[in-house]
Amino acid sequence: MSSNKNALIRYKTLDKCLKNKYRKYTLEDLIDECSEALFEFEGKESFVSKRTIQLDLQNMRSEKFGYEAPIEVYERKYYRYSDPEYSIHNISVNESDLKAMNNAVQILKQFKDFSMFKEMNGVIQKLEDSIHSTNQKSIIHLDKNEQLKGLEHIDILYENILNKKVLKILYKSFTARESNVYTVHPQLLKEFNNRWFLICLYKQKMYNLALDRMETIEIDEKTSYIDKNLDGDEYFKDIVGVTVAESIVPKKVIFFVDSANAPYVKTKPLHKSQEIVSETKEGTLFKICVQINYELERLLLGFGDSLVVHKPQKLRLRMEEKFKAGSRNYQDLVLPE
Repeated sequence: MSSNKNALIRYKTLDKCLKNKYRKYTLEDLIDECSEALFEFEGKESFVSKRTIQLDLQNMRSEKFGYEAPIEVYERKYYRYSDPEYSIHNISVNESDLKAMNNAVQILKQFKDFSMFKEMNGVIQKLEDSIHSTNQKSIIHLDKNEQLKGLEHIDILYENILNKKVLKILYKSFTARESNVYTVHPQLLKEFNNRWFLICLYKQKMYNLALDRMETIEIDEKTSYIDKNLDGDEYFKDIVGVTVAESIVPKKVIFFVDSANAPYVKTKPLHKSQEIVSETKEGTLFKICVQINYELERLLLGFGDSLVVHKPQKLRLRMEEKFKAGSRNYQDLVLPE
């Protein structure tokens, strides 16, 4: 059981004891009650230390979790609430708190149709009931598409990353003629541009596999899992998208955006490293430091004629050729009558 769930069970047990008007509880009694509650929940012996219960009481007294419980020691050894009507479940919530909680519920409800969030439906309903949420329409709308192919794989991938299991994935890339089985060590799930990817170890190298190209997934119980202990923020820090090349050093990409579109790039940076190099009435020169990958090229191309890459020269020439090829496509296009 997680330490957080352990703590919640202890707080609930302590609350029940401290508000009991018909019995006196010493510190040892509280330790026994918490140990018994954990045993009932887990089905195995679980001893709670004296220091743990003392810290729990201290946390309940403090503002740390918003309890500020009026716990007192009387007759020099017994514990109780000085206010007999107090309970940690009766914490007052002001109107501002209710509005914030209601907004959070409305956002959570937008995820309810994703398979990986289905277990939260009951939790969301309880939250709505407990804060007397009105059945208002959501003011915040998140860009999502529950019909995306591959979403049905999220559950099993998530569970096996969590449980550190090796997977055999039948996979067919867009360029492959037939499907192939990949034995991978799953590490992270990554969403980019409304598409999901599995970041995994395959033959001692890191790969990203698109969920919409996966056909079947099986657990490989015979192979020992290799945990790369990836931190998503660190792993993706030098890229746009999902394609990371461990051997490629990030490069400075300098690009010009015309005055009509520069404000969009200023307010929504292409990468966290983005800086302004210079500004004129014609537009703004920006700089980012990233690995050059396919996703970056697609992003830059998406700005059309409003963006021009200055450096590096190799990327500039590739962008130029893409635009020339696009222009030729339009010139050679024959429309049906």
